[in-house]
Amino acid sequence: MDIQKLQRAVIDALEDVKAQDIKVFNTTHLTSLFDRVVIASATSNRQTRALASSVADRGRALDLTGITIEGEDTGEWVVVDLGDVVVHVMQPAIRQYYNLEEIWGGKPVRVKLLPESTRPAPIASDSGGAYDDSEY
Repeated sequence: MDIQKLQRAVIDALEDVKAQDIKVFNTTHLTSLFDRVVIASATSNRQTRALASSVADRGRALDLTGITIEGEDTGEWVVVDLGDVVVHVMQPAIRQYYNLEEIWGGKPVRVKLLPESTRPAPIASDSGGAYDDSEY
C-alpha cells in the first residue's frame, strides 16, 4: 500500500476519535522496519484505547494483515503496528516522560490536520482526585 494513503488513513482514524497533538515522522533513515511513526495524545485511558481501536479498524478496512496492538490493558500508552506505520497513542504525562519525538523526530512529515488535532493535550496534575476510568 502507498505510504501516503496509509498515513492519511491513520490520521483520519485518529481525528475521528478526537486525538490531540498528532505528529508524524519519517523513519526511513533510521530503520528499515517501518516508514512512519505517528504519535498522538488522548485525554483518558478510554480514549487512548478507542483511538488505537479506530486505527486498527481502519487498517483492517484497508485489508492490512498482521496488525498488532500492545498496551490496551492499562490504556496509558497503546502501540498499533500496521507494518509500514507504527502508531503510539499516549496519555500526555507518559508522552512527556518518554519524549518519543526526540527519538523519532528527526524528519517530521508535513501533513494536513484539523486544528483541534494540533493542540497539545493537557497534562493531568498529581494533586489526586483525578478520574481514572481504567477500571471500567
